[in-house]
Amino acid sequence: MRTPPSIDRVSADDLMSLVAEHGSTPMQVGAVLLLDTTPGLDPTRLVTELGRRVAGIPRLRQRLETVPVGCGRPIWVDDPGFDMSRHVRVRVLGDPLAEQEVLDIAATLLGTPLPRSRPLWTATLVVTPAGTEAALIVVFHHVLADGIGGLAVLAGLVDGAPGPTVPTAPFPRPRPSPRQIAADMLRLRLRALRRLPQDLLRLAAAAGQLRLVGGSRLPSTSLNVPTGPRRRFLEIRVDLPQILSAARARQATVNDVLLVAIAGALHTLLLSRGERVDEVVVSVPFSARLQASAGQLGNASGVIPLRIPAVGDPDERLRRVAALTRTAKRTARGASTALIGPLFRLLARLGLYRRFIDGQRLIHTFTSNVRGPAEPLTLVGCPITALLPLSAATGNVTVAFAALSYAGTLVITIVADPDACPDLQALREALVTELAALGLTAIGGVRPA
Repeated sequence: MRTPPSIDRVSADDLMSLVAEHGSTPMQVGAVLLLDTTPGLDPTRLVTELGRRVAGIPRLRQRLETVPVGCGRPIWVDDPGFDMSRHVRVRVLGDPLAEQEVLDIAATLLGTPLPRSRPLWTATLVVTPAGTEAALIVVFHHVLADGIGGLAVLAGLVDGAPGPTVPTAPFPRPRPSPRQIAADMLRLRLRALRRLPQDLLRLAAAAGQLRLVGGSRLPSTSLNVPTGPRRRFLEIRVDLPQILSAARARQATVNDVLLVAIAGALHTLLLSRGERVDEVVVSVPFSARLQASAGQLGNASGVIPLRIPAVGDPDERLRRVAALTRTAKRTARGASTALIGPLFRLLARLGLYRRFIDGQRLIHTFTSNVRGPAEPLTLVGCPITALLPLSAATGNVTVAFAALSYAGTLVITIVADPDACPDLQALREALVTELAALGLTAIGGVRPA
C-alpha cells in the first residue's frame, strides 16, 4: 500500500506574509552577495552548481497551492515543472561594477512579484564583460523564509554545504488529494481544540507585548504617506567588534544601538521637513527560534512595536531602550502574532486590509537585525566579500531598515519609496551622524552618484 503524501501547510506566521501582499509592493526580501572573482568565475558553472545545491533545500523546488474552501491554509507541493533556468539569470553590466547600480537592480527585482505558479524565489548573477567583478542578487517571498530561514538557505547554497540527502520519495512527490487535505484539516482542528488553553495564555502574552507601545494613534507625519511601487536602497557599514563593544559598555545590545540611531536619524529628517517627532515607533521582529535548517524554513517570528526616544543624550536614550527591549524579550517570543495575525486575516477577507495599511498610524517604520555568518564564505570558489540585506517597506511606511552581520561587518540597508522620501541621502547622513554620537564610525558603503 502506497504511503499517502505528507501535507506541508503554510504556518499561521507564514500566512501573515501572504495577507500583507495586498500592499503597494510584494512581500519579498533577499540579499546581495558581492563576490571576489579573482579566482575566476564561470557563470555557467555557477548556475549548474546552484541547481545541484538547490536539490538539498526542498522548499526551493516547491510552489504554493490553495486548497478547497474550508480546508484551511495553502499547502506546499513539489513543482513538477521545476527548471533552474526559470529562476537563475545572468546579467552583464559595464566595467567597473557600480554597487549602487547593483542595489538599484535589486530594488527592481524586489518590487517585481514572483509568479505563484512556480517556487517563490529568483537569483540574478550580475557580472562585468570580463568577469572581473560580480554580485549575486537573491530574492524570495517572505512566506518562504524569514531572516533566520534565509540564512539557512544561504548555508545550503555556499561552498561546503552538505549535499542533498537521499530522498525518501522520488521528485516530484504526488500532490495530496482533496480527501487527504480535508482529513488533515480535521486533524488540525481537533489538535487546536486540545491546544486551546495554551492558546489563550499566548493571547494574554500577546496583549502584554502590545501594551508596550500603548496602542495610541500616532500624529500624522510625512513618514506615513501612501507609497508607490518604486524602491531605492542605500547602505552603511559598521565594524562589528566596534558596535559590539559600544553596546556591551552600556549593558545594551547591537539591536538597541540600531534602534536609538534610527530614531535619532528619523527625528533629524523630520526636522529638516519642518516636522517634529520626539518618539519614533518602530516595529521590531522577535524570532521564536535562534536558527533553522534547510528543511525548516518559513516564518517563526512576531513583531513588537516599540516607542524609541529620539531626542536627548544618546547614552540615556540607549539605557532606556535597553530596558524596554529586555522587558519585551521576557514575554513569549512572537506572541503578538496571535493577535495581529487573525486581525490582519479578517481585514483581508473583508477587503479592508489594504485600506488599513495605507492609512495606519500605529508605527513609523520597520527594522530588522539578523546575526549572519561570523566567518567568510565562498561561492563556487569566489570569496563573498559582503552580504547586503534586502527588506521590504509596505503600505504607508515610506522608509524601513535592515541590518545583517557578516565576517566582522554589520551592514545596515535603508529602503525607501524614492517618491515619498526624496531626501533619502539626507537620512543616510543623519544615521551616520547618530552612529558617530554613539562612538561608531561608518566604513565603506555605497553612496549614490
